[in-house]
Amino acid sequence: MRPLTKLERLPGNLISAMSLRHKPLLAVLLSLIFAASTWFYFQRVLIPEQLAYAAAHGIPRGNLSDLYPRWLGARELLLHHRDPYSAEVTREIQMGYYGRPLDPSRPDDPKDQVGFVYPVYVVFLIAPTVHLPFQDVQAVFRAMLWLLSAASVLLWLRFLQWRPSGPILAALLIMTISCFSVVQGIKLQQLTLVVAVMIAGSAALLAGGHLFLAGILLALATIKPQIAVLPAAWLLLWSVSQWRERQRLFWGFAFTISLLMGGAEYILPGWISRFCQAILAYRHYAGGGAFDLLLTPKWGTVLTVLALLGLAGVCRRLRKYPAHSPEFALVFSLLLAMTLVVIPMTSPYNQVLLLPGVFLLARSWSLLWARNSVARFLCVLAAALILWPWLASLGLMLGALAVPPSSLQGAWAVPLYSMLGIPPVIAGLLALLLNDVLRDRKRDGTVLEGATLLR
Repeated sequence: MRPLTKLERLPGNLISAMSLRHKPLLAVLLSLIFAASTWFYFQRVLIPEQLAYAAAHGIPRGNLSDLYPRWLGARELLLHHRDPYSAEVTREIQMGYYGRPLDPSRPDDPKDQVGFVYPVYVVFLIAPTVHLPFQDVQAVFRAMLWLLSAASVLLWLRFLQWRPSGPILAALLIMTISCFSVVQGIKLQQLTLVVAVMIAGSAALLAGGHLFLAGILLALATIKPQIAVLPAAWLLLWSVSQWRERQRLFWGFAFTISLLMGGAEYILPGWISRFCQAILAYRHYAGGGAFDLLLTPKWGTVLTVLALLGLAGVCRRLRKYPAHSPEFALVFSLLLAMTLVVIPMTSPYNQVLLLPGVFLLARSWSLLWARNSVARFLCVLAAALILWPWLASLGLMLGALAVPPSSLQGAWAVPLYSMLGIPPVIAGLLALLLNDVLRDRKRDGTVLEGATLLR
């Protein structure tokens, strides 16, 4: 590998000079500024713009809580024995979520029917709340999401065996709970944030050797199957590859998923066919995945299939590595990033699944920067894409000193410009890093413990 020129080293030196690891107090200060800018953006730009647009176009707005369809469906099933997938219950959900039923004859009405598009066994998690007023459930759930989002940072750090200093940990916590995906998820009361914590908890338990408990959390995460399917498939393959040592993960998952699906069949016989019909209906208005939007639906499908085949080959090759190895951490993080690339939805709140990948890349920045010009370009691109929502929100906050609110609200989409590009770029960098780790292992013929290779 040739030495880097001064010009090639310049961006890396600038980023290194700004490294938060070496200026912990500055890291905390910047994270607080970014947090303030995000909340300014939501409270003074995005929400007012949405309210004004809805009023001008007659778009209905009710509680707009993504928890509400699941809560009402659970209440109607458990208390009144009604089918949560039925058109009647969907209409009642719309009355609470939007404030009135949707009218197909009104072109400005939302396309999302907000039906009960979840496996029935999600009602077991919501069951303790069905006797309470939804306003109380909302308040408690919103507070819980704050705590769970912070807990996910600690769980991922434990999984990655990264023990940052106190100020750096504080900065990571503040930046996580102030990033667009988390704030949006909390505003919408999205169950994705709960599932993300379950996956993080499962990963941390795996790294700690608690395989049966990890299997239980992994099964619970399937309340959002589109998010959990790739991690679950990988971990089950990993468990059977060394059955004697890892079978507890399989049995924990199998025991829990059997209870969930069996209980769901008991309270709503034939629910699987209803769930599949709801999924098919949802696909008509949910949109495509990242590849579909970045390319075309045809080429997006081709690229998605190729990416999944490549991912399957990587998982098969690395299935023998232990849960505390850097290879395992990289594969797990890559799977989560690829999940966001291939699933047929691009909502920003799903990007909470990128946390372990972002943490790994932050620790491995110098390794990637020294790789080649392509890796350096991807590093700069990733940093720009990740930081853009904060920087754009900060610009809007500063602009409020001189610009009227109506002009600020007209720029509501600016912080979102980078969202679609973040998952594929993160996935690409993780793939490069994984390739380097495997190359070094093959060359050296050594087995490194923990995450020492990723410092």
